[in-house]
Amino acid sequence: MILSDQVITAIILGTLIISYLMNNLADYLNLGNLNPVLPKTFSDVYDGDRYHRSQNYLRETTRMGVVTSSVDLVLLLCFWFLEGFGLLDTFIRGLGHSPVISGLLFTGILSGLKFILSLPFSVYSTFVIEERFGFNKTTPRVFILDLVKSVILSLILGSALLSVIFWFFESAGPWAWILCWSATSIFLLGVQYIVPTWIMPLFNTFTPLEEGPLKDSIFTYARSIDFPLTQIFVMDGSKRSAKSNAFFTGFGKNKRIVLYDTLIREQDNEELVAVLAHEMGHFKKKHIQRRLILGIAQMGIIFYLMSLFITQESLFHAFFVDQPSVYAGLIFFSILFSPIDLIISVAMQFFSRKDEYEADRFAAVTTENPRALVSALKKLSAHNLSNLTPHPFYVFLNYSHPPVLERINALHRIGKGN
Repeated sequence: MILSDQVITAIILGTLIISYLMNNLADYLNLGNLNPVLPKTFSDVYDGDRYHRSQNYLRETTRMGVVTSSVDLVLLLCFWFLEGFGLLDTFIRGLGHSPVISGLLFTGILSGLKFILSLPFSVYSTFVIEERFGFNKTTPRVFILDLVKSVILSLILGSALLSVIFWFFESAGPWAWILCWSATSIFLLGVQYIVPTWIMPLFNTFTPLEEGPLKDSIFTYARSIDFPLTQIFVMDGSKRSAKSNAFFTGFGKNKRIVLYDTLIREQDNEELVAVLAHEMGHFKKKHIQRRLILGIAQMGIIFYLMSLFITQESLFHAFFVDQPSVYAGLIFFSILFSPIDLIISVAMQFFSRKDEYEADRFAAVTTENPRALVSALKKLSAHNLSNLTPHPFYVFLNYSHPPVLERINALHRIGKGN
């Protein structure tokens, strides 16, 4: 079915506005759900002042998010209806480059404009909001170096992948979407492999966990669940933020478990073992592999749909572009696809929350100490000024993890059951 450019315009404009209003409604409900009374469960880690600060932190970050999304929407609509896409395409075509080079220039200029326009918000968030609440440890020098490194990596990796996609769609005919899907899947797997050893060390220092009781406890636990642990790394997270975290990254011989240095300072050995047991639980329950497979399958669907739409002249006319091209079609399809992407995101986050419950249960049962994970979650929440009473609709749209109070209640039930 071929849709007219007016219908496509109406669909895209409608979904952009509905998505914007829905997210703002979620923010409004989330702020309205703030409870001035501290939940009793957290009385041992929060005092009145800290709980009040956590709520003010949520208000500040929410306002910042609303301003950012509002500016983004207004600028996109202005650029669109002032025929910015068409003018940029005409300029790029006038340079006389090949379709691949033209595509890289078109997407590069749009990405550069978005980067420049988002920079003031990033600076304000880091050096005003995060600073005000005691989180920011980033110096202007580190901030600038991070930006430079990120831009260089994006240029190298992004240009390589986009060049392949543009070339396949230009030359491979009906098989293009399958070749693009295959190339992107290989790229994704390759990035997963090199990120821990090549990319992440460009931004942070990773030091093997020193010998001692903590390392002994972690390795003893890993052996008890037959987890192939070789090294644990400590990341200098305090270089940028006072917030705490731990994560699992990579696969094969390059997989690693990482603890923030801030987390080690805040948690005792039992709590740290419980946190890492949760991360190992994701691996043992095959959550990471399943998410990777689902992500690859999702990319296949996206490339197939893209192959159907990038030849639709009405899609280009809706954005005031006269001549169809692969590179412009990719950008326009990504905007057209946004409502479907929102639905997929909500579904993926639903399953992600289920995975988190499962990893919590795995940690509680295998360590035989659910109280340690409860204590770790409570400390993390207090340290990071987490929202303890998020609205269910906000959770539905945005949370990849269940609200911390629900996780703790589930762990208490496990403890009683044991």
